[in-house]
Amino acid sequence: MDLEGQIEQVVRQERDLVLDHLTEDDAWELGSWIRQRASDGRWPVVVDVRRFDRPLFYCALPGSTPDNPDWVRRKAATVQRFHRSTWRMKLELERDGTTLQDRYGLSLADYAAHGGGFPLVTHDSGVIGCVTVSGLPQRMDHLVVVHALHSMAAMRPSALRLPPLPDAP
Repeated sequence: MDLEGQIEQVVRQERDLVLDHLTEDDAWELGSWIRQRASDGRWPVVVDVRRFDRPLFYCALPGSTPDNPDWVRRKAATVQRFHRSTWRMKLELERDGTTLQDRYGLSLADYAAHGGGFPLVTHDSGVIGCVTVSGLPQRMDHLVVVHALHSMAAMRPSALRLPPLPDAP
């Protein structure tokens, strides 16, 4: 799929992966869903689910590195600022031949346009937080989150067609 097709796919995911609500229990369920698959696959990831005002779920699995929490922080900051997935930000910046720093003057020490951060959106409140995964190749970080949200979302009749979740490298 070409770059524009990938961007359109992510825009559809962002539009369709909307939750009816997000309670603390929902966040725990979402994070636990990701953690279980990561544990089964022996994926060396950090998982973070948060409202923008507070963390709701966090775990670091074996093999994750001290860099992964920093990637999570930077990806979450990007989702909070732009209300878009970090994979979409990466693809759009790549398409336009620029960076977060060049286009927006943002420090790459504080923001990251790398897949794995995705907005948490509810029907009533809009974007209220994000779910972030770090530790796998960035497209897979993104797909893990999309699959997890798909498992929870109140899907519209035209349900998303998700690419299969690949094995970790």
